[in-house]
Amino acid sequence: MDQQKIRNVAIIAHVDHGKTTLVDQLFRHSGMFRDNQQVAERLMDSMDLERERGITIASKNGSYTYKDFHINIIDTPGHADFGGQVERVLRMADGAVLLVDAQEGPMPQTFFVVKKALAAHLPILLVVNKIDKPGARCDWVVDQVFDLLVRLGAPEETLDFPVVYASAKQGFALSDPSEPVIPMAGMDLISAMIVDHVPPPSGDPASPLQLQINTIDYSPYLGRIGIGKLVNGTVSLNSNIVVARRDGSIKPVRITKIFAFQADQKVAVDSASTGEIVAVAGMDDVTVGVTFTDPDDPRPLPLIQIDPPTISMNFIPNDSPFAGKEGKFVTSRHLDDRLQRETLADVALQVEPLDIGAGYRVSGRGELHLSILIEKMRREGYEFQVTRPHVIMQEKDGQTLEPYEELTVDVDEKYQGVVIEKLGKLKGVLLDMQMEKGMSRLKFKVPTRGLLGYRSQFMTDTRGMGVMNYIFAEWGPYAGEIQGRQNGVMIVKEPCTTVAYALFNLQERGQLFLGPQIDVYPGQIIGEHCRAADLVVNPAKGKKLTNMRASGSDEAVILTPPLDMSLEDCIAYIGDDELVEITPKAIRLRKKKDAKIRG
Repeated sequence: MDQQKIRNVAIIAHVDHGKTTLVDQLFRHSGMFRDNQQVAERLMDSMDLERERGITIASKNGSYTYKDFHINIIDTPGHADFGGQVERVLRMADGAVLLVDAQEGPMPQTFFVVKKALAAHLPILLVVNKIDKPGARCDWVVDQVFDLLVRLGAPEETLDFPVVYASAKQGFALSDPSEPVIPMAGMDLISAMIVDHVPPPSGDPASPLQLQINTIDYSPYLGRIGIGKLVNGTVSLNSNIVVARRDGSIKPVRITKIFAFQADQKVAVDSASTGEIVAVAGMDDVTVGVTFTDPDDPRPLPLIQIDPPTISMNFIPNDSPFAGKEGKFVTSRHLDDRLQRETLADVALQVEPLDIGAGYRVSGRGELHLSILIEKMRREGYEFQVTRPHVIMQEKDGQTLEPYEELTVDVDEKYQGVVIEKLGKLKGVLLDMQMEKGMSRLKFKVPTRGLLGYRSQFMTDTRGMGVMNYIFAEWGPYAGEIQGRQNGVMIVKEPCTTVAYALFNLQERGQLFLGPQIDVYPGQIIGEHCRAADLVVNPAKGKKLTNMRASGSDEAVILTPPLDMSLEDCIAYIGDDELVEITPKAIRLRKKKDAKIRG
């Protein structure tokens, strides 16, 4: 492949700004699919969790042809919790397409990825998406992106960025938002912008081989597959090369398979040259950051530096009365194997054994980062328990430092008072306030501890109409004690099956988490008490029956629907003396065995 005809470009966007839909349209309008071919929506979101949540979790590669140019697309996660993915994949790119919603403008998560792209000296190309929205304000968005780049210290040539206006959903792109709209007219303007403004990959095909692995894939037939960009040299099938590993050692390997990318598929090839993005098989223990290089003249590339984790949780084997009944992998060894396997592909994750008892301390970039790992393990058949997440502190010059987040909140004006009040109690400081057309955009600096579990409270306070986004800001001085959950919980007294009559009488005491006909065990939490003290309850207490009946004396049993809590809600809800039990079939809350009942 002609190196001058290759373009490697990363696509940057905030969650739900239309990045994956845009990639779909670029593939579709490039002519790589037949007219009658069935093509899945959001083609690059290959994980079930990505399709369910509508977010990109793992970075992926794809490519398409525009005229005689080969354009490699690198899909980057839009959430800062997956920043470990972003930092690695930007190594493969020679330019970045910044996709921004025409109404919302650049959001905090976008700041994070753009900052990383500028650090990698990538040119920025702007696509203003969703211009068909009634509230679109294209000129304002372009000004906001310019201000963002200035604030991040972008060089002058980057500030003169090209702009294309598009609607990925409607399938058209325009050079000026005032032009007439023709749905499904094509995305050629975006492809032309990439070809004109992204430089071809640098490097010398005649130099010794340098191929750094940026992401890991897995095949049941070939095992672990490393994906990266050929920085220098060429690679061919069955060639003898060496791998410079993360610890500095050198290991000889033989390449058994080479794949190039075509749309979202891997296509086997015999060789590849400088500038191409490829997947290679042949090394069983390939990890992120290793360099495939020439045995006669090994030249390892610098290791990828990853931001440190900010949150940790304990993963421990399940010891509840229901242990082993629902999971396939239940032992401590199973947990160890799975977590170590995850660290090979996710370098932002850290795993270490606990000092006391069985289990592991798992550290990551945020609540979402760890909850996605828990959900993946649950679906694979693992059964275990997790503790409440804790923020990782730092000691510097005798002072305790903790991570702070920059929180951006978009709410209706009538809810801004309660949001400011609640975040004030969580040690949040209001940095900026903008008001327009009855909506308020508030910016806060909040300790990461204060945001743990705040999202559900925020959605309640804003009647589900608020939007909150946050990103790591800095390490700052310890903010002091932050008030946690005020209410106690309802704890099951003995093993039983819940009964509607008992739950009917208990619902006056607080909010229930379970409905009738569910098996429970002693110590399991089935609801939140309306007071600060814990309450031990019997959810199987039936009605005393007699042979006497009288009209009007029997009360109708009408149950309020129980609170349906997601995995993230459960993790955020529990206290230090409580656990979340994770199994393939259920997520349960429980007290630790040595926990004291409050009150």
